[in-house]
Amino acid sequence: MTNTFPEVSISTERLVLRPLDEDDVPALAEMMNDELVTAWTSVPQPFTEEGARTWIFEDAPREREAGTGLTLAVAEFLTQRLVGVIQLGKTNWHVRSTELSYIVAPWARGEGYASEAALATAQWLFRDQRVERIELRTAADNTAAQQVAQKIGCISEGVLRNACIARTRTEDGGLAEARTDFIVWSLLPEDLEGVTEQLAEAGGFTAFSDWN
Repeated sequence: MTNTFPEVSISTERLVLRPLDEDDVPALAEMMNDELVTAWTSVPQPFTEEGARTWIFEDAPREREAGTGLTLAVAEFLTQRLVGVIQLGKTNWHVRSTELSYIVAPWARGEGYASEAALATAQWLFRDQRVERIELRTAADNTAAQQVAQKIGCISEGVLRNACIARTRTEDGGLAEARTDFIVWSLLPEDLEGVTEQLAEAGGFTAFSDWN
């Protein structure tokens, strides 16, 4: 029987990680059209509200039910404003491994939300889902994503040469593609020792509090 992810809500001191819903459509579409998201992800461009609804109501439920992945909205606890997305993919339940990625909206960058959300997700995966390995891949020039990986305790394992396609906006508004390297990171349960305390001291928040 194929394992599947539950419909989960994860709370931290500042954030709620939950399934995307209809109210997220406008903000999700705006977020996915941001230049940095365009550069470092493969999301279709332009990303429309119709595309957001397809992701929310078709793609994300299908991946969760198949056990291959999970998509969680990252929202501010107090305002419920959408500030990012956490994605799990390429999940292998026999190996107990999954790949984690994160996107932060341009209006929420610089607040430490990516590391807070990623760490809370990792804690939930290790404790509740019995995952034994989380993998992250960051483009060689995406220093912000690399900083998040380092903050949550990931270990750099090496480089996948020419494995990533980065996109830049051309003068006529189109997109140009260029190959670059992927840096591969891993996170194991024992890597989290002391990470929560370090992040709390640095950012003034508790990375993990509760899930249901």
